[in-house]
Amino acid sequence: MATQRREISLTSSADLVWSAVRDFSQVHTRVAPGFLTALEMQDGDRLVTFFNGMVARERLVTRDDEGRRLVYAVVDGRAHHYNAALEVFPDGPEGSRLVWTIDLLPDELAPIVGAMMDQAAGAVQKTLAA
Repeated sequence: MATQRREISLTSSADLVWSAVRDFSQVHTRVAPGFLTALEMQDGDRLVTFFNGMVARERLVTRDDEGRRLVYAVVDGRAHHYNAALEVFPDGPEGSRLVWTIDLLPDELAPIVGAMMDQAAGAVQKTLAA
């Protein structure tokens, strides 16, 4: 199983970043606008549209407010298995770190997913800057 992991340093507080990340139905406006161009909630899942027109159905697995950890799975897409975790950590007196880990199959999708994560990181940094 392939794993992709990114650490995104942010100038905003962990509380502010967590407030945005935990809002499962607003990731397209609060976390990664431009990278995500649309979102529709459907039976508890979110249908997200990416900048390249790709659409994925994502299901919330867990939201842990105390641990600032959100886990979701892609339940309809190219991957046979896709599980992602977002964790927010304080970093320095006022900043934070967003750690994004994705486990997926087949392994051949790892370079594509990794490139998309890199592009998303730019949108996240721009959006969640203090």
